[in-house]
Amino acid sequence: MYIYEKLNKIEQVITKDDFLQNKGLGNEVGYYIFDYSPKDEIIVREFLKDFTKKQFSSFEIVEYDLYKMLIDHLREKKYLEKCMEIEKKKGMKQLVKAITSLLRMDSGNDFFTRTIKENTPDNTIVFITGIGKIFPFVRSHKILNNLHLNFYKSPVVMFYPGKYDGQSLSLFGEFKDDNYYRAFPLIK
Repeated sequence: MYIYEKLNKIEQVITKDDFLQNKGLGNEVGYYIFDYSPKDEIIVREFLKDFTKKQFSSFEIVEYDLYKMLIDHLREKKYLEKCMEIEKKKGMKQLVKAITSLLRMDSGNDFFTRTIKENTPDNTIVFITGIGKIFPFVRSHKILNNLHLNFYKSPVVMFYPGKYDGQSLSLFGEFKDDNYYRAFPLIK
């Protein structure tokens, strides 16, 4: 499906009562993935820039750009420069390990989950973006798993530059993530 056609179907899907009641198939909490070709990243970003400003009568859209959240957090903790030093002296693998530890990604109560949980008002739809920009520091299945355990009040849509077949994630169509079975494709 052409990316513009797919993007133009988002409003139709998210304004349906079933979607807004935050129930997926089989009464699962409403977690969705909008997958797209990585070559369409700029088109998706531009679309979302306008779409997230749209006014809806029964809900608002709250976007969380994981990359921006990470950079802001590193700056706030005065850790950004230290990250550059770690990468330069010890390499990317050690930097990924340090950032994963700082974010507490293995805790189930990580930085992203806490931030989303504490800052999402009622009657919202959560859009998660920046997945491609934050790789390899944070993996999408980790975000989804941690959120799924702790955040139930709003439907969540992850915008994913890669492929999702309903069971597994493949970032950029290149990097296979762990299987994730609890999300539904937003547009089929």
